[in-house]
Amino acid sequence: MNKLIIRGGIPLSGQVQVSGAKNAVLPILAGALLASGPVIIRNVPHLHDVTTTMELLGQMGVSLTMGEKMSIEVDPTTIKNTFAPYEVVKTMRASILVLGPLLARYGEAEVSLPGGCAIGARPVDMHLSGLAAMGAKINVEQGYIKARVDRLKGARIVMDQVTVTGTENLMMAASLASGTSVIENAAREPEVIDLANFINAMGGRIENAGTDTITIHGVEKLHGCDYTVLPDRIETGTYLVAAAITGGKVLVKYTDPKLLDAVLAKLVEAGALIDIGDDWIELDMEGKKPNSVNIRTAPYPGFPTDMQAQFCALNAIAEGTGSVTETVFENRFMHIQEISRLGANVNLEGNTAIIRGVKNLNGAQVMATDLRASASLILAGLVAKGETVVERIYHIDRGYDHIEEKLAGLGAQIQRVSY
Repeated sequence: MNKLIIRGGIPLSGQVQVSGAKNAVLPILAGALLASGPVIIRNVPHLHDVTTTMELLGQMGVSLTMGEKMSIEVDPTTIKNTFAPYEVVKTMRASILVLGPLLARYGEAEVSLPGGCAIGARPVDMHLSGLAAMGAKINVEQGYIKARVDRLKGARIVMDQVTVTGTENLMMAASLASGTSVIENAAREPEVIDLANFINAMGGRIENAGTDTITIHGVEKLHGCDYTVLPDRIETGTYLVAAAITGGKVLVKYTDPKLLDAVLAKLVEAGALIDIGDDWIELDMEGKKPNSVNIRTAPYPGFPTDMQAQFCALNAIAEGTGSVTETVFENRFMHIQEISRLGANVNLEGNTAIIRGVKNLNGAQVMATDLRASASLILAGLVAKGETVVERIYHIDRGYDHIEEKLAGLGAQIQRVSY
């Protein structure tokens, strides 16, 4: 087991490089199953979830070769089975993303119902009903989804609610279906666009990704390609909040400011000076404390739920009172109890956290409960007086590439300790 030990109170300063997006690389790795030849994926972050996905593909017989400069070659032509076991899938919800590609490419799949962070119910019903609309025969038995089809057929699919993984799974499945599919009420996230661009680089015909109505013209075959994953907007936002919460000045490199409009607007509202270029963002707090901001999460292009916990930490030491309303997941305030151990003044009212900024947080022992909650605790530790110990940091390793090294490069006193 590992934990992070943080001595807070140091304004962060310097430059940090953002890695490839976790929420883009996982569906792209699954999408490589669609290809009839090897695929090279670049800008792959070093994350536990990436390792888990590679383990899952490897168990199916897919050949994986690590290359230079964060690249992976995926050769799906060596696949031996279309089985995704519980032992792997239970640790990561994104494993469900192999269902659509396996069914489209090989006509069958047996995939365990997924696990992942305990932040709320995220049923796969819409994945299954969409695949059934395309002609798949689906049974759920003993915790496994068993699906078969001769060839998927194009269909019009109206999603009951916006779902990123549901949109991605059905988009991948439809790419090799006969005929045209239309997904209505589709997710608009940048990672959905990145997956569509990846499929199109393999010869796919996907139109209007990034809107709420995506059209997929199925093709007979997809070929290999060489593709670079987009930068991680949530990692970018986390380092910007780290600068803001400590009163520092940080330049985030190799990112895409266009993906962070909602987050940047709230940082400006908090009092930060923001400067942007084509692939960088600089935030300067000029040594001041941030002002409290009101947040309401929403599907993209609204404020991302994956940045909610980080802004709870910012509001905890900000001037004034801010409200944070969570509309995407019903159980995503588990970090509140832990951040309160550091002295935060928070009242939960249903799906809203009312946070009154305090003069100081004080170091304590805290426990990460999920991926983004762990990020909020690290941010709080960066500004807290004394020593903060964050346990269960295996959560943070699922989504942040060497976070303690990157923060240390900005001047933070943070170290990973095995125990």
